[in-house]
Amino acid sequence: MSQQLIFEDRYKKLGFETFSENNFQALKENKYKSEIKVFYVPEGYELTVDFSHFKIEKPSLFFLTNQHLQVEKGAEESSLLYYNRDFYCIQIHDKEVACDGLLFHNVFEIPFVVLDEKENAVIKSLFQSIKQELEWKDSSAEEMIRTYLKQMIIHATRMWKKQNLDNNTVKIPGHELEIFRDFSRYLEIHFREKHNVADYAGLLHIVPKTLTHKFRNLNLESPNQLIINRILLEAKRLLLYTDKPVKEIAYDLGYEDPAYFNRLFTGKTGNTPANFRKIMFREKSTIFSSFYLTIWNNICHTFVLSKQYNIK
Repeated sequence: MSQQLIFEDRYKKLGFETFSENNFQALKENKYKSEIKVFYVPEGYELTVDFSHFKIEKPSLFFLTNQHLQVEKGAEESSLLYYNRDFYCIQIHDKEVACDGLLFHNVFEIPFVVLDEKENAVIKSLFQSIKQELEWKDSSAEEMIRTYLKQMIIHATRMWKKQNLDNNTVKIPGHELEIFRDFSRYLEIHFREKHNVADYAGLLHIVPKTLTHKFRNLNLESPNQLIINRILLEAKRLLLYTDKPVKEIAYDLGYEDPAYFNRLFTGKTGNTPANFRKIMFREKSTIFSSFYLTIWNNICHTFVLSKQYNIK
């Protein structure tokens, strides 16, 4: 059964909501678009974040800002925390949690951590504690909730580093981590107007060649490719989720010459922006129809069962 709880005080807001098959559609609506989101997903779920599809084999925690989330399948109950920057700003409190550029806005576009048995118990307990504080509505609830939220983010940041920065493919030593984080954060802020490696090297106070060598030594994609990846991701979002003309999207992303943007997009994706939009709308329509057909079949099935077995 879905449940929604909200704390609001002037500009500050934090909400807690549970989801199951009956209300997944609510996640597709732009209801939570402007909030920071922490989404607990049990095993057995299938979901899409932007253009990446995930089959959840172990409980996982997703950290989302302006990504588009769609849940296609899931039996057990999932839980969503959503809050605004007035309640807790990860940039202002970066020294406390050090998660920006890792859990949020990382260049790998990996917005989740997988939970082992021990961490799963910890995270579920923190969700439960936040839920209880929201239900009790005590005068000290705001600070308690913020404390639990910080604990959750710190636990998840440690797991994210272990799972993504210290493995057989990528090893980023502690003394290099801040450059990786700062590049990720600057890229998220400036990708619309800064398209060259030299721009980011300047912000990091190193020369472009040094930045490129650092990423190569860490077995990462080149800074130039990561910049292009972020621009293309935003272009795809704008093509799919808005009706803006391609020329306007090019301007929004800092390209005064739409023809150049067209060539860049086509060269990297294999489709022109206009063709990409057509393909994605076709796929979206198919998924949408399938989703509602599944809901209708479930309703009919429940109706038949209720007549036979008197389910109420």
